[in-house]
Amino acid sequence: MTSDLRLEVPDELVESHAKFYGEAGKAWIAALPGRAAELMERWELRRDGQPIYGAVALVVPVVRDDGTPAMLKLQPIDDETAGEPVALEAWDGDGAVRLLRYEPEDGSLLLERLEGRMLADVPDDLAATRIISELLLRLNAVAAPPGVRRLADVGAAMLDRVPDALAKDGDPDRRRLIRDGTAALREVLPEPGDRLLHWDLHYENVLAGEREPWLAIDPKPLAGDPGFELLAALHNRWDDVVATGDVPRAVQRRFDLMTEVLGLDRERAVAWTLARILQNKLWEVESDDATWHSGFDEAVASALVTPRR
Repeated sequence: MTSDLRLEVPDELVESHAKFYGEAGKAWIAALPGRAAELMERWELRRDGQPIYGAVALVVPVVRDDGTPAMLKLQPIDDETAGEPVALEAWDGDGAVRLLRYEPEDGSLLLERLEGRMLADVPDDLAATRIISELLLRLNAVAAPPGVRRLADVGAAMLDRVPDALAKDGDPDRRRLIRDGTAALREVLPEPGDRLLHWDLHYENVLAGEREPWLAIDPKPLAGDPGFELLAALHNRWDDVVATGDVPRAVQRRFDLMTEVLGLDRERAVAWTLARILQNKLWEVESDDATWHSGFDEAVASALVTPRR
């Protein structure tokens, strides 16, 4: 099968790689059309629609030589993406998109094709929260295999970064979150856990499928405690939270539902969530970019330390 891919890289993806990866990102983008064409030829794929993209990856709808629809995911290898094929192989399609093949040298993946409908499209917020919680329960049931980053190491590195962040940051609210998150992380880090975590399971990373109603995509796997998994879903559909007129109560309802479904100790889950907020705040200080989490983290942290109603 000859490739018919004439790839034009979206400007937003070009800008994202230049911002986050610098010269290495520019070089990766420059090589992307040729790399895609080479894989299409070698894996006997033909293009079957317009590519989609996020901040890092380009995903191309394709058809295999036997007529099976699939998705070709092209992304550089870094700390977050290196474990993706390892995790997908460990889950083997149970609650997650199925990995069909991958290229270890450059991180390219061939994935089963799912529907475009996202969990974010489910109108009932608590129903969506239950769906994502039940998926996390299944994914976290798997012990992390070798080759996945460990939350123990990530957490220790976070603590090492705290003094510089506090010295650099002049925002009193963020400094408070950094201090609170540091105290929480010190409390739970001695027992970091060994479950296979998705680490980025929010509503837009859950897609409808044919063999299962909903499946997880795009993991950034860690070996650790499932309590570190919850923040991404708490952030999602924030307009729904605000629309309730009682943000703390709405956050608590989501959090309590997730911890109940996952069978987590609530106090430890709160501590791990504050540690996850710490990770966001450290990134904000170091990158001088607070646009991604502005307002969300503060509201979630406040809700979790407020007595439940």
